[in-house]
Amino acid sequence: MAGTLLITGSSGIAAATARMAASRGNQIFIVGNREDECRDLCKDIPDSAYAVADVADYEAVREAVAACIRKFGTIDAVFNVAGISGRSLGDGPLHECTPEGWQAMMSIHAAGTFHVCRDVLGYWLQASRKGTILNTGSVLARFPEREFFATHAYAASKGAIESMSLAAAAYYAPLGIRINVIAPGLVRTPMSARAQANDKIRTFIAHKQPVQGDFVEAEEIARIALFLLSDESIPMTGEVIRGDAGWAVTG
Repeated sequence: MAGTLLITGSSGIAAATARMAASRGNQIFIVGNREDECRDLCKDIPDSAYAVADVADYEAVREAVAACIRKFGTIDAVFNVAGISGRSLGDGPLHECTPEGWQAMMSIHAAGTFHVCRDVLGYWLQASRKGTILNTGSVLARFPEREFFATHAYAASKGAIESMSLAAAAYYAPLGIRINVIAPGLVRTPMSARAQANDKIRTFIAHKQPVQGDFVEAEEIARIALFLLSDESIPMTGEVIRGDAGWAVTG
């Protein structure tokens, strides 16, 4: 892929993908809710720009997508990766999960992904353009873990992303628009700081992600993402690709 890539998020996997994509000749547009992170990231990346927006806010997303088109003239691909952990908001087992935690996960992950997809797809249809979307799920959507990762609102929001993406992939495939999902395992990012600091979780991950014996690195997910966003992955669409270092196949 050599074109304009819109990425939601400004740290972790999003930042790693932005840097790697830029090094391969892509123009990068970041949509994030922290201006300091967006600004600092774009300082390091040639041919980049950003808009500050909360993906849960549809009007803010519309303005961000329009800003990308004004800046670069087009959007060729989208990577929806913005996300948060819901632990501090009360996410947990269903009987303990707070309504606020549930709503936050759905607003940021499921609705946020929908908002970006809706606006970019509308632009592509109006312009009679092809394009590629990669949405971010999670290994927890299909392969839950009871002891350390009983965050049911998070898993449900990622499952919603998977279902929406597969339905959309079927609808838009005849128009040359591809939509896939990447489902990471536990990745070393700012969002997983709680897990990284927990000795029991680190021991668990050494077993549960045996290919690494550790957390997956953000750059490793970025490499997979860029393959799925590029023409090298044609004819793949409607796929959920795990990058979990063996989580799903390890008891």
